[in-house]
Amino acid sequence: MASSGQSAVLVASVTALEFLGDEFLLTGEGPILSVYSLQTSPTKCASLNVLQNFRIHGIRPRTKPQSEERQPNTIISSEGSVWNEEERLIVFGGKGVRLITFSSQGQCLKPSGPLFELQDWVLDIHWLEGEPHTRLAVSLAHNALLLLEAESGNVLCFYSCVETCLLYSALIIGSNWDSLVLVGGTVFNQLVLWRPRGTKSDGQSQVERRLLGHSGVIFNLCYLQKAGWLASASDDRSVRVWNVGSLGGDAGCGEKLPTCLRVLYGHQARVFCVRLTPTRVFSAGEDGACLLWEWEGEGKVGRTFRGHRSGGVRALAVSEGNMSCGGGWVATGGADGEIRVWRVAQENKKDEEEAQVDLGFKARGCPKVIRLVGEGTDVKTLVCTDQGEVCVSQSQIWDVIWQGGADFHSYCVMEVTSIQKFSSVVRICAVGNINGGVQVFPVGQPDVGVLLQAGHGKVHSVLWVKSVFDGCEGLCLLASGSEGMVYRWKIGVLESETGLQIEKKILPPFLLPPCAKRWLTAAVALSHKEGLYLCGDRRGSLLLYQRNDQRNKDLKETENRQQRAEQEKLNKTENTISVKENIDPLSPISTLFGVHGKQGVTSVCEHQGVCYTTGRDGCVRILTIEEKVLTVRRIQRACRGMDWLEKVLFLNSHRPELEERVEEREEVTHHESIAEARFVMVGFHSINFVIWDPHRQEKLLSVSCGGGHRSWVYRLPTHTPTHPQPNMLVQGTLVFIKHGAVIASRSLASTEADVNGQTLKEGFHGRGIGCVQRLGCLANASSELWEVFVTGGEDTIVSVLAIKPQSGTVKVLAVLTDHISNVRTLATVKRGEGNESGMDESTSALSSMVFSAGGRAQLQCYRILIRLDELRDQPVCQVTQIAGHRLDEQWERKRNRHKTVKMDPETRYMSMAVVYDGKECVLLALGCSDGAVRLFSVTESNRRIEMLWECFYHQRCVLSVTAHMLKDSQGKDLLLLFSGTTDGCISVWDLTAVLNSKARVSWQGPTAPIFSIPVHQSGVNTLALSQWRVPGQTEENLISLASGGDDGQLSLLHVIVKQEQQENGDVSLELRSHWSVPLAHSSPLTGLCSISPDLLVSTSPDQRMCLWSVSSDGLMDPQKVLFSHTADAAGLWAWSEAGSGGGAWVVVCGQGLQLFKLTQGDMDKQNNAVRQKGEERRKVMFSNRFLKT
Repeated sequence: MASSGQSAVLVASVTALEFLGDEFLLTGEGPILSVYSLQTSPTKCASLNVLQNFRIHGIRPRTKPQSEERQPNTIISSEGSVWNEEERLIVFGGKGVRLITFSSQGQCLKPSGPLFELQDWVLDIHWLEGEPHTRLAVSLAHNALLLLEAESGNVLCFYSCVETCLLYSALIIGSNWDSLVLVGGTVFNQLVLWRPRGTKSDGQSQVERRLLGHSGVIFNLCYLQKAGWLASASDDRSVRVWNVGSLGGDAGCGEKLPTCLRVLYGHQARVFCVRLTPTRVFSAGEDGACLLWEWEGEGKVGRTFRGHRSGGVRALAVSEGNMSCGGGWVATGGADGEIRVWRVAQENKKDEEEAQVDLGFKARGCPKVIRLVGEGTDVKTLVCTDQGEVCVSQSQIWDVIWQGGADFHSYCVMEVTSIQKFSSVVRICAVGNINGGVQVFPVGQPDVGVLLQAGHGKVHSVLWVKSVFDGCEGLCLLASGSEGMVYRWKIGVLESETGLQIEKKILPPFLLPPCAKRWLTAAVALSHKEGLYLCGDRRGSLLLYQRNDQRNKDLKETENRQQRAEQEKLNKTENTISVKENIDPLSPISTLFGVHGKQGVTSVCEHQGVCYTTGRDGCVRILTIEEKVLTVRRIQRACRGMDWLEKVLFLNSHRPELEERVEEREEVTHHESIAEARFVMVGFHSINFVIWDPHRQEKLLSVSCGGGHRSWVYRLPTHTPTHPQPNMLVQGTLVFIKHGAVIASRSLASTEADVNGQTLKEGFHGRGIGCVQRLGCLANASSELWEVFVTGGEDTIVSVLAIKPQSGTVKVLAVLTDHISNVRTLATVKRGEGNESGMDESTSALSSMVFSAGGRAQLQCYRILIRLDELRDQPVCQVTQIAGHRLDEQWERKRNRHKTVKMDPETRYMSMAVVYDGKECVLLALGCSDGAVRLFSVTESNRRIEMLWECFYHQRCVLSVTAHMLKDSQGKDLLLLFSGTTDGCISVWDLTAVLNSKARVSWQGPTAPIFSIPVHQSGVNTLALSQWRVPGQTEENLISLASGGDDGQLSLLHVIVKQEQQENGDVSLELRSHWSVPLAHSSPLTGLCSISPDLLVSTSPDQRMCLWSVSSDGLMDPQKVLFSHTADAAGLWAWSEAGSGGGAWVVVCGQGLQLFKLTQGDMDKQNNAVRQKGEERRKVMFSNRFLKT
């Protein structure tokens, strides 16, 4: 019985993009050609594997014949051409070329011929016009040109240049074979132009033009025919635009002395792609940015498109159809596998957006506090000055609506809120002064305000909180006074014949814990926990208060008597009231002291029953309240350098718009309650106001405003009118105070699609994926499966993925960014819900502990819960941080650490294995780069990670570890640890004693292994264990240990573990057999996994995945070899499929991710598949002596 396999899902770099008009986008990802429809809601409509083992690098739709009418601004590039609704495409990459037919009506792809495999790499292909048959001009990597029949694959002509140097890029220009011009970017950083028509008798052509200037190789070329411009993108981080004149036909190679018109420097890394339009230049590169260069003004950057993770943009396409007359598409494909499209409008629109507008503030004094009120287009700016005046502006006309007395001069704090009153919205303003006074008034009728007294000292802050009083929503005003007292009032608005009136009611104050800076900075009333308030103070603490309802009832009669007795006095003193001395303040029932550092808490909010807090420590803390105790579930950090966070904005799950507050659902099902909200972080990075998306790891907005030490307000971006008025303050605007002026940023006065683009395909790790683990699978009501994985990469990110093999859908459930260096190894343990045994039975929920480790000797532990959302039919994820550990943590806490010797900062955890999974703790073994084998204990209950043992026996890097537990003859557990090092040796350690929890505290651990054997010539990269039972030998246990090394060798050891123990208590091991396959792979073997005791699967950077059968005597026979499109394969994970159908799944990670399904079939079917694959592939032979006929 042989096995066959097929690729189910592939996530790889997007290396080719091409528009078909404005309706469709063609993409190349590995060998797969996909089509996305851009009409209405962009969706994927077709996909086909066209190049088999080659990666797509170019897609060429057939252009219009020269005799037909062409648009005036024809663009020809090395990655695209004009589409005239022709359904025939030529796709190429590597040495492969294939003709494809696309049906726009049926929206399907089908091959129009076999795959042609040439003898050299293909850099560019050009459709030729006026030929009786479909013919192609093919540019080859060794500076040669080929005439090829598209249907038959026959080579008609072959020309080469005298300079047979290697080309990094090429561009074919011309309408027919006799008038072609080839532009090549050589390995010597030059651009050479030559024509086949200038061929000598020996079939070689001379270089007619040579363009010098680049200091790096040229990756991409683009030619604008009408203007005669040639653009080149280079390794030297620059884009150059050349005036070469008309190329092709009678013009030949154009200008005799081409000149360089522009040298564009703006990228921070290599530039991979360039495109030209009549007024703009588009470029994209390794820095992950796509730059739009305005041709006017010596080529400045007019706009920057970002959205891809590390790894950069590898493909770029521009739909030129409507670019010059109002709009078009720009598409980018990244190394992270993500595809994004942007709408690009008229040339001057972005200049208007980016201009910062002075709102022309004119009033007595300087502005101190700024707020915005209003909805939609009716937005007003509210400013409080240092002279105690509150001014309002609309359309740059400023009016003073309220003026305070001398107590409000030089110092004031202000907050504004709104309340729904019948059919209208009433906006209420509160202003605090330096002597404890708080003036509360409606913005529309400031003369009916009341003056409240918050003690006798400075009012540090005023906060509005929407709370529930007697089953109805109302407003609660909090004012932080002196000595840590927070005064509270219930504020209401009444309507009378004379207008609005302010209703107030005294509430028990809050008392802050003793500390410096005792005032509140943020507060929220929890809707899912009635009577609870979550507050944050300037010291960085989080405080939980509970409303005392009984105390409020007792105070009700007292308040009525006091109000009747002092009614006249209140009328004569401007309605002034104060908190009575007999009201006892409320103390917090739960406190997280200084959790956000000494710079304070900046915001607290509640969303779908979960609390989110931000602070000036650069962290967002996600909290839950269990039995009235605050518990931090997870900490998320912003980008490096963004230490000042102000708040979070939640992303609506149904529309891709930002919303500041989402109304709670009346009914939240149990399955939906675990879903974590998508949010973005708002804060400051140096002098810039920044919005950061932690899920995509990208900046959505950056506005230079001078920093966070100023009053500011941000309006959320939503869809705006097509032609906004010049002075209209639209949503999506940052308004701030700078140098005594009120300034508005118009950079967000556009639709959300224009600002952030639309994501056609979601990607993840931009750099290499170093490890992958499977958590399990989820099944919905229709028995469709979601496979759930966790991956770690070189970009320091741990991702939780859900893959639907039936449709190829990949969904990123969570992104964990706690590592400060690359993630090299992962381990998982099943917990709680789902399948405890770890077998392949599908469930509706999964719960696991996930451990990640890597660079800087950092270890992290998470609890991950995943369930199916029945309404959306997709998984949702909840992440709880358990603990983290670093070897240098103690050194970091020392005050004079600069005087002491630190541990090696380059220590890395290379491999990790779960040694023991107990109810109280989990034991982890880690192989380290400093030559140590370390054992850690992880306790979930108290959230601690402790190191129990370390041994430096190996004295060299430990590349791999794995553990195995078995029973002895008396039924006792035996625990063995296997380690592989860079010298090719495999060692076995006896860790049985650590299983005794009572003796674990005093356990010293072994000082040397009990067994060691040299297996490989160099490093042992991976180990795979399985247990064998030898028939008739019940007194012995046989362990099958497979290993893969840097030498490409696959080895298999059969080790006997003696059931009887020696006198000293040590376990006895004996090597029974040793088998090896010396050249199992042509490069280092990096991934090895045991599907069953008699079946192994291995992978390597040679991009082969091999399936091995293991006989009872240890012989290994290759069963199947599959080609993997995952470059630089770093690891794999395999598991058998449950059910009667059998088979297995294998996932390979590296520069991307690929999921394979292995099925069992007979040898005849396998041979037929191989034979059919050979018929679809045809080699094209040619010689450099083949001349024109």
